[in-house]
Amino acid sequence: MYVRDAKNREEVWLLDHIEAMGLDDTAFRSRDYVVAIDEESGTKAGFGRIRIHKGSDEEGDVCELTSIGVLEGWRDQGVGAHVIERLLEYAGDEGFERVYSLTGEWRYLSQFGFRRIDESDLPDVLVDRLERKREETDPEAVPLEIEVERFRMPDSLREAFKHAHERDDASEGPDATPEEFGIDPESATYKYDTGR
Repeated sequence: MYVRDAKNREEVWLLDHIEAMGLDDTAFRSRDYVVAIDEESGTKAGFGRIRIHKGSDEEGDVCELTSIGVLEGWRDQGVGAHVIERLLEYAGDEGFERVYSLTGEWRYLSQFGFRRIDESDLPDVLVDRLERKREETDPEAVPLEIEVERFRMPDSLREAFKHAHERDDASEGPDATPEEFGIDPESATYKYDTGR
């Protein structure tokens, strides 16, 4: 497994999965995303982005971690953790010492060093963003922050990522029955029914 920058041709894939997971696609640009890839199969396992907000002259620009998603068959294997790690590296490379996140998944992020903060401690540019996010995609969203240098990857997630693989049972459901499609198997006729 590895994490790399998203490519322009992955825009549709990203938008499809963002929509399916009910994540925030505000100001979508595929170049802001990273994608976790299984190096053996080339399968995409997860994604996420940082979003830079123009702040006031005194506050400066603000960096937000958002739209983190892991496909069902890849969950609980460190994929999301490595996406977050890469995004925080990029934020640090861009000169940000602090990164914010507005999410209801604060327990998940807390294992990496994110901490909840009071809404009054949010930069002004994120106050309205938090309200919109609660209205549109994440009613339970709370503000979090992390100092980039304080990010910590749990050893268990680092090890799990080395051996991550897509679980077959996550994507396969039970076989569909005719009744689920509104077909009565006792009275239905089929195009090639031979009458036998």
